[in-house]
Amino acid sequence: MTDPKPPAAPPDARLFIATGCAHCPAVLSAMAELVKQGLIGRLEVVNLMAHPEEAQALGVRSTPWIRIGPFTLQGAHSPGELRRWAERAGSEEGIADYLAELIESRQLDQALRDIRAHPEWRPVLMRLISDLETPIGVRIGVGAILEDLAEHDELGPLLPALRKMLEAPQPQLRADGAYYLGLARDPAVRAWLEPLREDPAPEVREIVAEALEELPQAH
Repeated sequence: MTDPKPPAAPPDARLFIATGCAHCPAVLSAMAELVKQGLIGRLEVVNLMAHPEEAQALGVRSTPWIRIGPFTLQGAHSPGELRRWAERAGSEEGIADYLAELIESRQLDQALRDIRAHPEWRPVLMRLISDLETPIGVRIGVGAILEDLAEHDELGPLLPALRKMLEAPQPQLRADGAYYLGLARDPAVRAWLEPLREDPAPEVREIVAEALEELPQAH
């Protein structure tokens, strides 16, 4: 009989407040309550006006600004919302929800910063882009992130997952996989795409042809 897995340690948190901030007292109280309940391990509270250099280093421009584990939250959040992020700070589902919420609230730059700060999150992008139930706005935002990664030659670790999309029964997913593989500039991808020249779906054949035109020739 194996020993049960130890419970995950609660995340630590950091909160920036400012003198005169209307929403800061309520957020501070809610965060302190999460510490009392053991859902947050440690809470560091910083007054932005007293330590502007710390705020500048993190790009904090307004308060309240909250970081719970890896999640960065800005503005007023209810006690229930803060509790939810604290409870999900260590889960893949929580990361997926966090990235989706950033994209839906038009914080794509923050999502990109987080993806680069946490390379281990990149498979979550594939989880979102490979699920047709993901809201279309989120799928578009994830696509923009993948395009940015491709532009900076950072798509390599995701190529196996993108290749798997070529086997999806849904033509849209096969087409999406072919499109992003075409951005990779990796000649090895040609061999993965060639069989889809004869795909039954015309939209897939079109995307594959365009992707193959963009890819360098294999040596």
